[in-house]
Formats: sequence, C-alpha cells, structure tokens
Amino acid sequence: MNDNDLAARLRDAGTTALSDALDKLSIDGQILGVMPVIRTMKFAGRAFTIRMLPVGATGGSVGDYIDEVPEGQVVVIDNDGRLDATVWGDILTSVASTKGIAATVIDGVCRDSDRCVELGYPVFARGNTMRTGKDRVTADSYNVAVQIAGIRVEPGDWLVGDADGVVAIPSSKAFEVLATAEAIEATEQKIRDLVRGGMRLDEARQSLGYHSLQTPTSEAARLGI
Repeated sequence: MNDNDLAARLRDAGTTALSDALDKLSIDGQILGVMPVIRTMKFAGRAFTIRMLPVGATGGSVGDYIDEVPEGQVVVIDNDGRLDATVWGDILTSVASTKGIAATVIDGVCRDSDRCVELGYPVFARGNTMRTGKDRVTADSYNVAVQIAGIRVEPGDWLVGDADGVVAIPSSKAFEVLATAEAIEATEQKIRDLVRGGMRLDEARQSLGYHSLQTPTSEAARLGI
C-alpha cells in the first residue's frame, strides 16, 4: 500500500475508530484539546515537525520552513500549548494550500482563521487569536521529535484529524492500527445491523464482544473476554 492509499484509508477510518485501535494496541496517540477550526475539516498525512521556543535574547523568527514541506505531509508545530502567541496565519495557509500540504496541527493557536476556511485548508489548533508570535517565539528546529499535547510525534509519523480531534500513529504501527480500526468498525456496523433487524442492543453487543473491542489483548485475556 502506498502513502496515498494509506492516507485515504486512515482518513476514512476516522479518529474515533483509530483512537479505539490505539487503545487496543496500548499506543498513546490521542492528541487531546487540539481541534479543527471548522468541524468539516479532515486530513491524514505524515508529520513534518517544527519545535518552537521562546525567542529569548538570541532572537530568531517563527520560521521560513514552508517551502521545504513535501506535498501531502502535515505541518506539526510544537509551541508548548501557548495561547498568547500565534505561529500560523494567512500567508502560511495560502502557501500550504497551493503546495498541496495535507494540514497543519498546532499545540498552540493560529490566526487569520477565515483564510483557512475560505481555502478549505485544514488547520487544527487549541484556538485562535490575533496576537503574532513574531519576536515572541522562534522556530528552534525542524524534523525532530516534538510533543503535541503530551504525545510524542516523530518526523514521518502519521497524523489523522477530523471533527473529533487528532490522533498520532507511529510510522511503524500504521498498518496495524489501521487494520485494527477497520476491524472494530466492522464489528460495530454488525451491531447496528442486528439492532436494525430487531435484536436488543445489549444482546447484539454481547454476541459480538462489544465491551472488549478496545481492551488491550493481554488485558482481555487476563479477564477471560
């Protein structure tokens, strides 16, 4: 499966099924508190990471990295969850949209949110404000491990976002997480079908092992389920 096909299937799976799969596989990947500017935004792609630091006495800029981000990747900005200094605005949105970058995920805030809505470019952040990050934060390093809402993200890891938030999936686990998510969703669809056919919900859930779908395999075995 190439990256384009994998991205499409991850996007179709959605963050709720992927989150359940992460739980099943004991992988900590739910990025909490980072949400889309508008609910209809969704994406899947590999991470291009940027670590921001306070500007300090050495100075520096918020970065001119956007030209280096490959098409289809996700700009992932670690701004330490700051709500007082933006690191993404309309110019970056315009360039990213033109280049075919998949999305931007910020542990912090963005601004010029109308532009990403206008262009349909997915931006996920803790919120938005008008206050610039210029002379407040600086891009310290690129394509290094970063922390987004307490979740470690390595360059090349997969990120998926939709109306329910963002999940991060280690690159080496992407196929396993996807297969697990698709299996969970298939089981839940069978439950919905049984209920539509007249079965009680509790019976349908019991018959298909609903309550252990997200339980890690080792824990399920210990509990005898």
